[in-house]
Amino acid sequence: MATTFEHANFTVRDVRKSLQFLQTALPHWKIRHEGEGERGPWVHFGDEETYIGLDTAVEASDGGRKPYHHTGCNHIGFVVEDLQALRDRLNAAGYEEGMLALDHPHRLRAYFYDADSIEWEFVEYLSEQPEERNDYAL
Repeated sequence: MATTFEHANFTVRDVRKSLQFLQTALPHWKIRHEGEGERGPWVHFGDEETYIGLDTAVEASDGGRKPYHHTGCNHIGFVVEDLQALRDRLNAAGYEEGMLALDHPHRLRAYFYDADSIEWEFVEYLSEQPEERNDYAL
């Protein structure tokens, strides 16, 4: 059996605000299930095979973590078919756009931040060839 990625789970201040970001970025995904837990609302948002879990934080805190300097998740990446359309949706909704990497001949990347300043990466591949898609020499 091959190993596949199923889900990631994030603790957020406001599940609805985080869900709104993901619904804007990935409109073809749906709420798989949602409920009310001891800490508050939670939701699983995705497709039949992959999803993002969002849970309500017990205590809303940034904890002083600096991405790329302290341990923890820096971002999660999604492959999308039309990066420019995704950028247009997120920019129109007022989300902060981070780094752009639009100069690679085989992939385009954009990073955005949600209401909790969680960074999300979106990649559009311009090649079907794995050696081109995964070329880091350029």
